[in-house]
Amino acid sequence: MIDRQTAFDLMQSKIKNKNLRKHILAVEAGMIRLAERFGEDKDFWGVTGLLHDLDYDVTVDKPDEHSFITEQWLTEYNIPQEMIYAIRCHPGHAPCQSRLDWALYATDPATGFIVACTLMHPSKKLINIDSDFMLRRFKEKRFAAGASREAMAACSNIELELDEFLVLIRDGMLTISDVLGL
Repeated sequence: MIDRQTAFDLMQSKIKNKNLRKHILAVEAGMIRLAERFGEDKDFWGVTGLLHDLDYDVTVDKPDEHSFITEQWLTEYNIPQEMIYAIRCHPGHAPCQSRLDWALYATDPATGFIVACTLMHPSKKLINIDSDFMLRRFKEKRFAAGASREAMAACSNIELELDEFLVLIRDGMLTISDVLGL
């Protein structure tokens, strides 16, 4: 199993865009919080989040290849198949089956949505974003239009209501709010 530092270093070597790095770290933090909620392996779930967009810089214009290049790059690290499969599921290249798959699928757009909520809030502080604020923005289809409402709502597949899910992801992101600049 790849350790967090090796995964972090690999992400840093493959991802050059500062905002994409922040997104990846936000997904990692959200996945760790979900793992805590469900009594799952926090390291495993966190590393899955950390590696999920590893190939994004080279597949940004080739979405059909997104996650498959990551899989090739990770071959030498002997990554568990469960992690590879979840990474493949997050852009919709395979059907979600496990709690890990659904968690990554829903968390990926949720982090961007929560960042957008924070930037639109008068305080511009993540700590001030509550579930009511997020749910009101969720209903506005033009707000953070790139954040798939369908994918976020898929949190129901891991037996979470949308409001609880969004608060869990926000709480995970709060643990690294200094890194995120929020």
